[in-house]
Amino acid sequence: MLLDHYVTLGHCGLRVSPFALGAMTFGSDLGWGSSVQDSEAILRRYFEAGGNFVDTANVYTRGHSEKIIGDFFKREPQLRQRCVLATKFYGNLFPGDPNGGGAGRKAIVQQVEESLRRLQTDFIDLYWMHVWDLYTPIGETLRTLDDLVRQGKVRYLGFSDTPAWKLAQAQTLSMIRGYTPLVALQIEYSLLERTVEAELIPAARELGLGVTPWGPLKGGALSGKYTRENHGKIEPKRGAFLLPALQEKTYALVDVLEKVAKELDSSPARVALAWVQNRPGVTSSIIGARTLEQLEDNLKALEVKLGPEHQKLLDDASKPPFYVLGRFMAPPYSFAYGGTTVNGMAHPQLQMSPKNDAERY
Repeated sequence: MLLDHYVTLGHCGLRVSPFALGAMTFGSDLGWGSSVQDSEAILRRYFEAGGNFVDTANVYTRGHSEKIIGDFFKREPQLRQRCVLATKFYGNLFPGDPNGGGAGRKAIVQQVEESLRRLQTDFIDLYWMHVWDLYTPIGETLRTLDDLVRQGKVRYLGFSDTPAWKLAQAQTLSMIRGYTPLVALQIEYSLLERTVEAELIPAARELGLGVTPWGPLKGGALSGKYTRENHGKIEPKRGAFLLPALQEKTYALVDVLEKVAKELDSSPARVALAWVQNRPGVTSSIIGARTLEQLEDNLKALEVKLGPEHQKLLDDASKPPFYVLGRFMAPPYSFAYGGTTVNGMAHPQLQMSPKNDAERY
């Protein structure tokens, strides 16, 4: 298994597994997650396979996810030191308190202390802003996070689900003011969600951020479990998270996944995960599992080798409807480099360009 073939997270020295273990399913408090016992078994198996990157959030199962992880590490302290433990702030666990969530200084300081208490640890390896806070100046958020790093409560910083322009503003401000820079970006990315390729992925690569996709199977829609033939016959436990994706567009894509999986003696889920993990800019994909069986199947995606023909099939079947700027700027950049090969990429001749010197005015 290739889970111990570690990669550096963005432009920093932190080494993580190519698959991070997402812990949103830890705890059955919401009616569809894993029991405490199953969650611990999944954690243990992930580490046995060589994994070292666990991702959770303060609001996952109302804080129970962090508590399960904290209890596990209390009994297995040697694994805590080995683990790159990531959690998020922003979600409000105190209804009625306008400062109970978000990315303001008061909220962040309160949330980090709550997470440290539940996780039963002195520090968080990677601390994410879960969502961009419309009401808080980004400078306030960055300064507060920088303070947490200097205090030793947090080691590295990342943003999740934030517009590319705000991401660029934040990283630039950090560099100008000497704050701790961001090292990673967590965004939804899958064969069914490729719009991030227009600006977010290029922004992350330019700014030195490792991309950690969440939802690479679109909540299970790309697992192969849900097909056109059984539409409406299987009740998804995650309900609102999954139902909107169960439509013809998804089923057509699942058909292609099944074709590729058959040719590679694999499964649709593994093929979908392998596609995401091998995209430009992606460092470590976040996989979730409710059972050990799901975890084992997902980890085998690291062994899947997609050939050029399989890559093209999947790319063509999932091509996103980029807006005008995205289409205009999408490679090949024939507008500037037509008729040449640059950095190994061949650019076809632009139709409006002269074919020879005699045609140029």
